[in-house]
Amino acid sequence: MPAITQKGQRASRVKLGGSIMVLLLLENGRQIRSRMSQLSVNGGLLSLEHPLDEGIQITVLFQLGFGVRCRAQMMFPMWATKGCLQPFRFLDLPPAIREGLSRELQGLVQSGATQEPEDEEEEKTE
Repeated sequence: MPAITQKGQRASRVKLGGSIMVLLLLENGRQIRSRMSQLSVNGGLLSLEHPLDEGIQITVLFQLGFGVRCRAQMMFPMWATKGCLQPFRFLDLPPAIREGLSRELQGLVQSGATQEPEDEEEEKTE
């Protein structure tokens, strides 16, 4: 599962099935708890009760072998059976965190987590 090191190279998404809790900090001070359905070094997919506005910037906090705190941008939500699934993309993921995240995701894949390549359309938004 390569990290994005050169333009055009794809990262893989790891399906987490909601096993990782996430805290979203909105600019107005609100905090929203969520679960991560998928994750890559470019962003992820959150399971939310109510969608957030597309395009808003938030701070994402989660634990995956180490703590991650990063700015992200919400993308267009998709309605699900319970609530919605809403993708986000990292805005300013530091290189050291990106490398650590890539290692942790690779470890999850090696231990049996499902992965799939990211869509080209998501790549173009970066």
